Amino acid sequence: MQFIQNGPDIPDRLLQAHEEGKVVFFCGAGISYPAGLPGFQGLVSKLYDSFTTSPTAVEKAAIKNGQFDTAIGLLESRITGGREVVRQAVADILTPTDPTNPKATATHRALIGLSRSKDGRHRLITTNFDRLFEVVAGANVPRSVAPRLPVPKMRWNGLVYLHGQLPEAGVPTDLDTLVLSSGDFGLAYLIERWAARFVSELFRNYVVCFVGYSINDPVLRYMMDALAADRLLGESPSEVFAFGAFSKGREKEQETEWDAKNVTPILYQAHARHFYLHKTLQTWADHYRDGISGNERLVSRHASNPPAASTKQDDIVGRVLWALTDPSGVPAKQFAELDPVPPVDWLDALGQERFRHPDLPRFGIRPTEREDKTLRFSLLSRYTKYDASRSMNLVSDGRSAYVWDAVMYQIARWTLRHLDDPRVLLWFAAQGGRIIPEFSRLISGALKPGGTPVSPPMRILWSLLLAGRISGAGRGDIILHQFRDTGLAKLFPEDALIFLDAILGDGSVVLPNDLNVSLTEIRQERPNLERDPRFERLTRYAREAGG
Repeated sequence: MQFIQNGPDIPDRLLQAHEEGKVVFFCGAGISYPAGLPGFQGLVSKLYDSFTTSPTAVEKAAIKNGQFDTAIGLLESRITGGREVVRQAVADILTPTDPTNPKATATHRALIGLSRSKDGRHRLITTNFDRLFEVVAGANVPRSVAPRLPVPKMRWNGLVYLHGQLPEAGVPTDLDTLVLSSGDFGLAYLIERWAARFVSELFRNYVVCFVGYSINDPVLRYMMDALAADRLLGESPSEVFAFGAFSKGREKEQETEWDAKNVTPILYQAHARHFYLHKTLQTWADHYRDGISGNERLVSRHASNPPAASTKQDDIVGRVLWALTDPSGVPAKQFAELDPVPPVDWLDALGQERFRHPDLPRFGIRPTEREDKTLRFSLLSRYTKYDASRSMNLVSDGRSAYVWDAVMYQIARWTLRHLDDPRVLLWFAAQGGRIIPEFSRLISGALKPGGTPVSPPMRILWSLLLAGRISGAGRGDIILHQFRDTGLAKLFPEDALIFLDAILGDGSVVLPNDLNVSLTEIRQERPNLERDPRFERLTRYAREAGG
């Protein structure tokens, strides 16, 4: 789902895992850009500037290859004062000028909010040394600073500074514990392995989402090495996600590079110091904080627009679908009662099979461990029990159980507001026209005096549909004769073609003269439909039947 226009499209499975408290955000230097702090490469550059020295040939090679930790280790070994003065310079560089500026910490505040599970626990990790999280994290958020780390299992609660933390201003410092140089990383991940053990346990127990790292970040490289080692030992960690920027024209290239690291990328266009990343996280946090009301707000903001307005850059359909899947049914009720009513065009959008195997938990279904890559379902035709037939539908497929959840009931209520729109009836007819008993009662009630205003011709057609006579069964000649008199073929030629094809779908006998009248009206309004295979089949039927 896209939270903002032109923003990254966050996979629904990540959103669902986050709702369930299974996601841990792993935060890098990019989240501190709004405070004016540099990334790893920028930090190295500022270090050389602070000592008014240039990199040696070996250091230049390390920097060119993205081995910034190696460059720092080499700098520490040759600068007078060595490790101690370099680390003091790091502390100076990573101290923002105005940490109290709300814009400087807006993303940190958002991540604190996103890290809070429904049971009140916070689970958040940063490899940053700066103290910006301290500005926004309340006293109720426990802190752990490397190398004294918690065990990241289900009872874990707190903010972890995995590579250490700068001390408060004025406090006697010991910056030696910061994981900064290649030697520090070697100790933490290869020799003493306390960081590697933490990361391995984390990957086993949680869905990890990296935020604020570039694809070649040395920190990320060590993480991926630890993950690869676990896989070699037969471990099956959860899917790993990462927000990543791409330059114009390089989206596919970036996606391939992330895939090679066994990381699912959530890509966004590089713009104004990662504006789309920061705005997305802040909007997501607001939405998550507001819970059901956040989903209601998505429906109110977008559902009155036609779904045709949805684009890859502004995925309106994705936002509304995510909101409507809220199991409470409250956002779906908002959709059913919204004024102005969401247009009938949403019927096709809601019927698209956009959901896959990883989406099953969103509908309260525990999926099998082995992913079924062929599984497809829609909001209007879905499962109530995995490996069973579709058993929750607006229109029966002959195998359906006549049971609805709160979401399906509210969508049905929304369709009642469109009973006078021929496209709704045509859509139902195209699905087979078999209305389940509960929905039949709702429609019958809406057609009574005082219910939904419906024209006489449409009342006739709905009566035929409810009687099961627009499913292709029964007297096709009567159905077609009634349809001809409504003039619907002239008003909605493409939908009418679908409707006529549905009537004849099981070989029903119809009067060829009535069929020809409707086909002529369709041809007059939309000449290009003559080439449609359905139009050709219907014309052939009329000719062979003697029309």
